[in-house]
This record gives sequence, structure tokens and C-alpha cells, in this order.
Amino acid sequence: MARKHSKRDQYRELPEKEETEASVAPCWLCGRPTGKTIVWHHPVPKSRGGRDVVPMHSICQQTLIANFTNSELQRHGTDVESLLAYPAVRKFVDWVANKDPDFTATIAKKPR
Repeated sequence: MARKHSKRDQYRELPEKEETEASVAPCWLCGRPTGKTIVWHHPVPKSRGGRDVVPMHSICQQTLIANFTNSELQRHGTDVESLLAYPAVRKFVDWVANKDPDFTATIAKKPR
């Protein structure tokens, strides 16, 4: 008969993790602290072979998806500065800089 609990239950003895300002990951694109909702974004899309993930706000991820194709994101890779060189992305990051970490809004699509 199987045991209900392991003799060496490694998770039973861990104290509950308290969320502090130091444990909050900054957004990969805008650098603001992330709020309650964290989106784990692939800087290089999975369809293009990307494996790494970075923490982002959902509004920041929507901005990247609205302004870049998967091919363009693959070319930029993990270089945030090259993404911020685009005027639309720079304008967005400057606009969202003073917003609450859990702020959301609809993002206009880039005309193609």
C-alpha cells in the first residue's frame, strides 16, 4: 500500500513565501515592476526556435505582438534596445512608464 505522505516531504517544511519588492521581477520591455499578472513571453517566438522566456506585463506583450511579426522578433532576439529603437514602441514605453503595474488597455494594431 502506498504512503499518503513521503517521509522526506521537502515542501512541508518550507515557510510560505512572502512577496516583497525585491522578489518582484521587472518587466523585460518597460522595466517597471510586474504586478499580480505576469506573462512569460518568448522574445524569440517558439515557432522560430525560441526557448527562453522573460517576465512581462500583458500590455507590453500585446504591444510587441501588434508591432512586430514573428520574423522581426526573431531578428531582434533578446535585444531590448533594438526593439526600443522603433518609435511606436518607444512612445508606448514612455507613455506606460507612470502607470500602475496592473494597468491594462487595448492596443491598436499596426497597419500592415
